[in-house]
Amino acid sequence: MWDFYQKGYIGLQINRQPYSLRQYILITMAAMHPPKDMAYTEVQQFRQPWIWVLIGGIAGIAWYSFVRQVIRGDPFGSNPASDAAVVIILVIFGIIFPVWFLVMKLEVEVTSTSLLFRLFPLHLKWREVPFGTIAGVMAIIYSPLREYGGWGIRFGRKGMAYNVSGDRGVQVTLTSGKSFLLGSRRAEELELVLRSRIRTGKR
Repeated sequence: MWDFYQKGYIGLQINRQPYSLRQYILITMAAMHPPKDMAYTEVQQFRQPWIWVLIGGIAGIAWYSFVRQVIRGDPFGSNPASDAAVVIILVIFGIIFPVWFLVMKLEVEVTSTSLLFRLFPLHLKWREVPFGTIAGVMAIIYSPLREYGGWGIRFGRKGMAYNVSGDRGVQVTLTSGKSFLLGSRRAEELELVLRSRIRTGKR
């Protein structure tokens, strides 16, 4: 059990911020009774209110200009675009743009052999990371804007980041020395499951 402590299950900090009492109890229980077949699945989507206000505003303008100019025949703006251009704008910003963000999701799964993830529809196939290639994992709090320039598929000083919301995630370090970040609303749980898999030697 002391080895479990030394590996970082107890007293770990997230960017120097200690675990809550609930997280501490969860990790302590896992240390005393390590799960033999722990699995994990999580699906996240863009749900930030400000993003949807922005998307809704852009889509609203596209639809308003279409209805006003194409349907009612009243040119939109002091220098109106052609009807064809208004239709194109509607299709891109009034339909495709909102639907794209509506269906986009970050999916993360932990199986008996590997970590799987994909940012659909940018990733149609799952990215697979076998446990044997993972050197370490750590739940962290980070700044999406400052460290990675936003959400989606991003690149920062610590490698690639795959995220859609929030400021919590798990930093995965590979045996090759490379690392990447997976955004997660349940970062501590994901870290615990991955550590359990790696620690018990499941490949």
